[in-house]
Amino acid sequence: MMTVKHDAMKLSAQLRYIHHPLENARIALELEQAGVDVVWVPEAYSFDSVSLLGFMAARTERIEIASGILPVFGRSPAVIAQTAAGLDALSGGRFVLGLGASGPQVVEGWHGVAYDRPLGRTRDVVQICRKVWSREVLVHEGIYRMPLPVGEGTGLGKPLKLINHPERERIPIWLAALGDKNVELAAEVAEGWRPHIFLPEKVGEIWGASLAAGRAKRAADLGQLQIAAGGVLAIEEEMYEAAWRQARGTTALYVGGMGAKGKNFYNAMVVRYGFAEAAASVQDLYLSGRKAEAEAALPADLMQRTNLIGSPGFVRERIAALREVGVTHLHVNVVATDTGKVLETVKEWIS
Repeated sequence: MMTVKHDAMKLSAQLRYIHHPLENARIALELEQAGVDVVWVPEAYSFDSVSLLGFMAARTERIEIASGILPVFGRSPAVIAQTAAGLDALSGGRFVLGLGASGPQVVEGWHGVAYDRPLGRTRDVVQICRKVWSREVLVHEGIYRMPLPVGEGTGLGKPLKLINHPERERIPIWLAALGDKNVELAAEVAEGWRPHIFLPEKVGEIWGASLAAGRAKRAADLGQLQIAAGGVLAIEEEMYEAAWRQARGTTALYVGGMGAKGKNFYNAMVVRYGFAEAAASVQDLYLSGRKAEAEAALPADLMQRTNLIGSPGFVRERIAALREVGVTHLHVNVVATDTGKVLETVKEWIS
């Protein structure tokens, strides 16, 4: 097994699509008060995350606020860079730019653009953001070309640089990645990596080579690769049932319904974990509208090892397994009678 030494973990939490933005802002304040270090705001095809992040920047004081995630296909690279710089300024240097390629279902169905060259586009966006934040004159030659070359458009494009002076010229970038090449890219160019449905015992087998290849090319000034992983968290027995409902619902959505047959990155990952038969069954059931049966078809072993639901002793064992493979941020979705109390307890465990 791959073993990495780390200092104390940070505590990371995710807001949910289903809540009203004002409710999510209230939750973010509670998370800050409970000692959570980073709160992630999702987007996909819900309300945009940027509006809420700006509101949270004004309402919070300490917690890092992170996009979790902005799809690289949904905005131009320069707009992503401007947005990140603006949120970092509003929050006093507390913004984290979470990026990802999303998938063809959302990119082509919602944004109406072709899902092509996701790896190259992600690399370009990272490079362009850092050029913008350092106030370089923006000239880039890649999938994205700035200025647009003569012969395309009007020919009047001019090299420009960001008008404002950013709060920081190096805003942390985290990449959501599952495929081998995407994980390698994260380990090479990003401050952090955001996997999903993370089974720590399989990390070395599945991503060990990719992480090693990326780290071998990693610039020294990026520091150690940060990793956020965990799952639904419940340590009170009376909350186990509700926690498992949430965990199974979310996992069935991703493994069964997030994409199409033959093009579901989460389903492919569960196959690589060793659950091929179950992955196929969950997808068939989910896509035929039998969601409850899809949830029931999820293997108990997969669910137990990709979440943090159980006695305090069991959860601490799972945290140790995550720490062992290099997780720096324990990432949780809390189900509790008293969220603040549970988070304060877990914060003590990881300090």
